[in-house]
Amino acid sequence: MASRKFKPSVKSTLPFKTGNRERRHKLHIVRKKALDNTRRDQRFRRRKEEDKDPRLREERLRQNIPLTLERKRVWDDVDGDTGDGLGVSVDVERLKRQRLGEEAEEFEDEEDQIDQEEATEAPTSDNDGDSMIDSASDNDESSPAPAKPPSRHRTATGRATSPTQFTLSTNLDLTPSALATRFPTLFSTDPPPLPKTLITTSLHSTLHDEARLLTTLFPNSVYIPRSAHRHSYKYSVREIASFATNRAYTAVLVLKEDQKKPTGLTFVHLPAGPTFHFSISNWVEGKSLPGHGRPTEHNPELILNNFRTPLGLLTAHLFRTVFPPQPDFQGRQVVTLHNQRDYIFLRRHRYVFREKRVTEKSVIGPDGKEVKGVEGIRAGLQELGPRFTMKLRRIDKGIQRASGQEWEWKGGMEKQRTKFQL
Repeated sequence: MASRKFKPSVKSTLPFKTGNRERRHKLHIVRKKALDNTRRDQRFRRRKEEDKDPRLREERLRQNIPLTLERKRVWDDVDGDTGDGLGVSVDVERLKRQRLGEEAEEFEDEEDQIDQEEATEAPTSDNDGDSMIDSASDNDESSPAPAKPPSRHRTATGRATSPTQFTLSTNLDLTPSALATRFPTLFSTDPPPLPKTLITTSLHSTLHDEARLLTTLFPNSVYIPRSAHRHSYKYSVREIASFATNRAYTAVLVLKEDQKKPTGLTFVHLPAGPTFHFSISNWVEGKSLPGHGRPTEHNPELILNNFRTPLGLLTAHLFRTVFPPQPDFQGRQVVTLHNQRDYIFLRRHRYVFREKRVTEKSVIGPDGKEVKGVEGIRAGLQELGPRFTMKLRRIDKGIQRASGQEWEWKGGMEKQRTKFQL
């Protein structure tokens, strides 16, 4: 054992271990203080160096990016068309940019080849002493007129050579044609009808207040209690969908519960399906949120974020069908559906534009730079509720008599944590 006179330096680690519990605890405190002081000295030394050379700080911040699970996300290698792509994890926007880039390169190669052919076929000077008239007549008789060079004005495909900066907002115009053919009711070219939603619950449910709360979230919706009396007829979801179709409803929502809490939400797209099954977690009502507001009857704006795969675009189109295409901007209400790691976070806010305070930063775009034109404007948000988290579990084919008989897509088949489906 070391001598008692030996005291470890505050700038070093412990030189030995001891069996005495109290002394080991004191040595641990000394070692912890030594490590904290060392880190503090390094921090101050780095700050002095970065104050002298700001480029060091920029380089450090550029490399200091946390390695999260989203940055480890992997995509499936797809060559060409993905088909409907429900079981394929591929970024539709990136795939289209890649295809446009390849077409632009082929277009440029064809232009270069035509320019080279024109250069080689250009007439050269002849020293045989032929007259200009004879040479012109010979050229007219022997060789046809040269082809007209293509126009230098590029088409939309030729101009889209540089990839655009990625944003979280979902571009619904990138839907694959095979996916639209497989689900024609969700991807109809006709103007969408005004959404009209019927909300009900599962049998023997006690979530009447939660179901009425959903009627304030989805515009033009009505809640019809689902009776479970022993003398009453227990309607199935298929019979309820038939009832709703005859009354011009566009969707049926079935709220499921477990232990008197919402645990699932089923979307039935009318008149012929498909049926989407979501699980629900972290349900919080608006009155439980601090500083919450009261929603109004205005049609909210809809924001769909980060739906990038064909399955994600299909899910985004489903949510778009239950909200009116023309929101009431005077209500200043917005519903956000943000997808992150296949979890869909639903939030509803009321916003107001105000002047930026001195202590606040300017609005930063997806490229990390300040957005020009809105330097002195900030948006204030007030959450209205409810808030909850959904996860897609299964997509059934059509409207089935019993759930899960025939399905278009089923979750839980992918075991790789870094591969996401939406």
